Amino acid sequence: MAPDDKPYRVYKGGRAKGKVPAPRGAAGTRPARGEGGRYRGPGAVRQARTGRLAFLRGVRWRRWIPIGLATLLVLFVIWALASFFAVEGGVSDANKRLDAAARAALTHQGGLLISHATTILVLGTDNAPIAGRTSDNHSDSIMLVRTDPSHHRIAYLSIPRDLRVPVPGVGNTKINAAMQFGGPALAIKTIAQFTGIPINHVVVVNFADFKELINAVGGITVDVPDAVRSNRFDCPYATQTQCQRWQGWRFRKGSQHMDGEQALVYSRIRENLLNPRESSDIFRSSRQQAVTQGVLSKLTSFSTLAGLPFHGGSLVKPVSTDLSTWQLFELGWVKFRSSSGSALHCRLGGDSSSYGSDLTPSEDNVTVLAEFLGKSAPQLPNPANGPFAPGCAVGHTLT
Repeated sequence: MAPDDKPYRVYKGGRAKGKVPAPRGAAGTRPARGEGGRYRGPGAVRQARTGRLAFLRGVRWRRWIPIGLATLLVLFVIWALASFFAVEGGVSDANKRLDAAARAALTHQGGLLISHATTILVLGTDNAPIAGRTSDNHSDSIMLVRTDPSHHRIAYLSIPRDLRVPVPGVGNTKINAAMQFGGPALAIKTIAQFTGIPINHVVVVNFADFKELINAVGGITVDVPDAVRSNRFDCPYATQTQCQRWQGWRFRKGSQHMDGEQALVYSRIRENLLNPRESSDIFRSSRQQAVTQGVLSKLTSFSTLAGLPFHGGSLVKPVSTDLSTWQLFELGWVKFRSSSGSALHCRLGGDSSSYGSDLTPSEDNVTVLAEFLGKSAPQLPNPANGPFAPGCAVGHTLT
């Protein structure tokens, strides 16, 4: 040892600012723990993870967002194409079932349904394969549906089938006779002439086949305003004795799920034995309107749209229409965007006349037509004008 060297180091007294220096070689390391979380001793260094887990930890989660979005987009495109082609076959058949005369009677409309107001005539026939109904081609249900995409609203106008109006080439008779005399073409001309509203599209629904459509979508939900017990029509039993003991069809008050058979029966009820006031075609029309709206709501539901690639073609089996596949998708989008609480429900009315069950059109029908077109505020039917008074309501059907 050199004379000037000291066997020890000299440190200045006092406190030094800053952190206490770590032991050499320990910087950047963490004490590692073994299996069970036990400390493995000084100097042990945690081993780096390898394999798939290390790769996933190394890729930031933000990088997965565009991958996920791209995957969803591809799946959506596949679903949309499969749905379109599944529905297209059924729509093609539905277009062929509508004759050329009916197409010629329509008022052509330019533009898309999703951006232009559109009026659609819905005619319901009920030529079921039972006695007295096989050759019947009257329009048991007559309804105008008007879409208003700019206000996300749909308006429904129910027209009583017993309303006595001029039918071109026939004379004054019930409005539903136009369908019997001249098919959809004459019905379109008669209703357009009577209401003064151009009709852009038509949908003819066979109620006898309607139950298949309702069953195909898993049933519908219908709000029954009052308890109903019908007379003994369309008895479900095989013998006359059973039918005589049977009390008729019953529906409780309130919202309820119906299959195809139940919805078809409900739409046919004309007489409510629990409420004599509900014994006219006006109330049957309101029930048919409720069933039709229930079908429209179910057709635009998520469950139905998701299953379009599998049963899309069967949904238009009971329908004859001029609407194309793309226009039906547009109509579904408008219905999906519209609020049921803002839907406008209107009906035309009349007074009992000397022509049996015929109704003479009410003078207030002109006001209701203006309300249906959105030109004036909706007004409820005036009870003082009788049980068949016209009017409109927002958010619920008229009873």
